[in-house]
Amino acid sequence: MTETRWFRAPGRVNLIGDHTDYNEGFVLPVAIDLGCVVRSKRRADGIVRVRSEDADGEVELAADGGTDPAALDVAWGRYAAGVVRTLAKRGRPAVGMDAVVSSTIPLGAGLSSSAALEVALALALCDAAGFELPLLELAVACQEAEVVATGVPCGIMDQLASLAGKHNHALLIDCRTLEVEPIRMPPRLAVLILHSGVSRTLVGSAYAERREACEEVAARLGLASLRDATAEQVADEPRARHVVSENARVLAAARALEAGNVAVLGPLLNESHASLRDDFEVSTPELDALVEALRGAGAVGARLTGAGFGGCVVGLAARDQADLIVETAAGRYWAATGNQPRAFVFRAVDGAGRIPAQVRT
Repeated sequence: MTETRWFRAPGRVNLIGDHTDYNEGFVLPVAIDLGCVVRSKRRADGIVRVRSEDADGEVELAADGGTDPAALDVAWGRYAAGVVRTLAKRGRPAVGMDAVVSSTIPLGAGLSSSAALEVALALALCDAAGFELPLLELAVACQEAEVVATGVPCGIMDQLASLAGKHNHALLIDCRTLEVEPIRMPPRLAVLILHSGVSRTLVGSAYAERREACEEVAARLGLASLRDATAEQVADEPRARHVVSENARVLAAARALEAGNVAVLGPLLNESHASLRDDFEVSTPELDALVEALRGAGAVGARLTGAGFGGCVVGLAARDQADLIVETAAGRYWAATGNQPRAFVFRAVDGAGRIPAQVRT
C-alpha cells in the first residue's frame, strides 16, 4: 500500500448519561457530523510521523510504541503516541506511516475531539500495517491511549460512540457489557448544541476526583461499581446519588426517544442537569446560564453535556422551531454573560471508517 488513504472518525454529543460510563452504567450518545480526518501513507521504515493542520507542531514516533507520550511537548501528539503504544501492545507490526490530521470538532467543547483523533489514527495505523482488531477491542485500545496520553481515567463512551455510530440513531451503550443498541431518532426532533464559549480540559479538572469518590462509595458498599447500587443505598451520597439516578434517566430517555415521546424526554434532560449541578457539582455559572437561556427560548429540555467544567450544552426542540430557539437563546446568553455561544446543527452519522476516494471532499 503506497497510495494515500483517508479515514474519518466522528465526534459525539451525549444526549444524557454523564459520569456513568466509568461506573459501568448507561449512556445515550450520538455520533455527529463533525469529525477528525487522517490522510495517511505507509512508510518503509519504523517511524510514524504525524502533522496537524489545525495545531502547531509535528511528532515523530517509534512505530513499535517505544515513544513515551509524556515525553512529548506537543500536547495533541501525546494522543497519537498513546494510540501507537496501545496498538503495539495488541500486536500491531511496527510499520511506519506518514499522516496529516485535520478536525472540524472544536477543542474543549465536550464533543470528543480527542477520541475522534484517537480513532481516526488507530484506523489509519491498522490499515498501514495490515492489522485488524474487532470494533470493541479497538475502542478499548483508543480509550487506553487517552489514559496513557493524559493520565485522566476516562470511560469508554467517546471512543465506542465514534466507532459504532449509526445514521439517524442514538446509541444506548451498556458500559459494563459494551453492548450497543441503536435507537432511532424521531425526524421531527431537533437536537441543539451550543458551546458556552468556555473551553474545558479534564487534565487539571476535578474529573479524577469525582471518579475516585464514586469508587470509594462502591467499595464501601461492597459493590463492583455504582452500577449495582440502589437509590436507597446512596441516598446520603451526592456523587453516587447522581450516578444511580442518571442511569435510570438514561434508560427512561432511550425508551422515550424510541417512542418519539418528547414530553418525557425534556424533563429527563432537565433533571439530569440539576443532578450534575447539585449532586455531582460539575456545572459552571456559564453552563447554567446557557441551559436556562435554552429553556426560556422554548427548548423542551436542556442540560450540560460531556464531563462538565465548561464546553457545551444540549437541548431538544421541535425541528421547525429550532433555528428561532437557538437564535433567541444565544442572544439571552450573550446578554447575561458577555460570552458569544457557538451553535451546531448536526446529523446523526455512521461510525468511523475509511473514506472512499469517490466521496472525498
